[in-house]
Amino acid sequence: MKKISQIFLITLFLTLSVGVKAQSVEMKFQQVLDSVYTANKDAVGIMIHVEAPDKNISWTSAVGYANKETQEAINKNQPAIIASNTKTYVAVAIVKLIENGKLQLNQPIADLINPKTKELLIADGYKVNQITIKHLLSHTSGIADYVNDAYFAFIFEHQDYHWTRDEQIQFAVENANPLAEAGKTYSYADTNYLLLTEIIEHKTKKPFYTAIRELLEFKKHQLNATWFYSLEKYPKNVLPLVHQYYSKYGLKVADLHPSFDLYGGGGLTATTKDLAMFFQLLFEGKIVKDKKLLEQMHTYVLPQEESRYCLGLQNINFHGMHAYYHGGFWGTDCMYVPELNTTISVYTLEKSKRELNAEISNTILQIIKQ
Repeated sequence: MKKISQIFLITLFLTLSVGVKAQSVEMKFQQVLDSVYTANKDAVGIMIHVEAPDKNISWTSAVGYANKETQEAINKNQPAIIASNTKTYVAVAIVKLIENGKLQLNQPIADLINPKTKELLIADGYKVNQITIKHLLSHTSGIADYVNDAYFAFIFEHQDYHWTRDEQIQFAVENANPLAEAGKTYSYADTNYLLLTEIIEHKTKKPFYTAIRELLEFKKHQLNATWFYSLEKYPKNVLPLVHQYYSKYGLKVADLHPSFDLYGGGGLTATTKDLAMFFQLLFEGKIVKDKKLLEQMHTYVLPQEESRYCLGLQNINFHGMHAYYHGGFWGTDCMYVPELNTTISVYTLEKSKRELNAEISNTILQIIKQ
């Protein structure tokens, strides 16, 4: 009995010690966040989640305002539009279809995309029998983007215009010629990911947003504050969206019709915790179970000096640390650092202050490494 009591006390001591250590580390995290925000109040608000299971850390915080105009205090659990971070989710959904034997990575897209889209691409000179799923995932398809100067000029004048996916693909075709032969050159283009959502729909016979939710098992993984804004119902018990800004051009995400970035290139909304947990679950092998497939997601497609973009994410060197990363237009960034088994997601609500995300992430990673 005495021996059992001793074991219990030792276990309790160790548990409390780990808890105190994690708490003291999180206090340092908060000091970093507060310090950066104090020096950069024009960032409006900064939100963060750090997931480091080996250090017993799962920490969410936020400073500043959720709304610049009303100066409403920010809540750390509010969601935000994550824009191009959506691409990683789309890529993982495609990889899940490959894992399930429904697709092949090097499969040509000719018979996988919508017939109307196929006709448009062929008429513009694209060789759809040579463009593969891998080319779309890695932005090496040679397909031009619809997000260009002409697109933004239209948006500035028609902020409430309701775009369809077909219109955006047509816009890309009408405003640019093929950029290069498939597989030869990297050129980031949302068009690639619109085509991938067409492929998801073709294979699942469901709306792409429903298929992605099911393939990635949002419910099982408790990603309850992640959804396609305006395409799916606003989740129950989720706080209102924060406001996001690009003051240089007088843009507010709230003023733009969601369809301007909705169909796979962007479209998802998530809290910092949900985004970080998605990355953490992914790289822990809990979403894509096939280790070789998961490895391909962060393996360079072109030589790394030509492109660090792999399949739906970038493989980067971050201050001497290996990291798998993606970001979004409105100042949302997320990265997983394998050597620390740690994910950090940071949102800065004023896009022009986005560089603060990297500054905060680096400082916090250095604290974790100590």
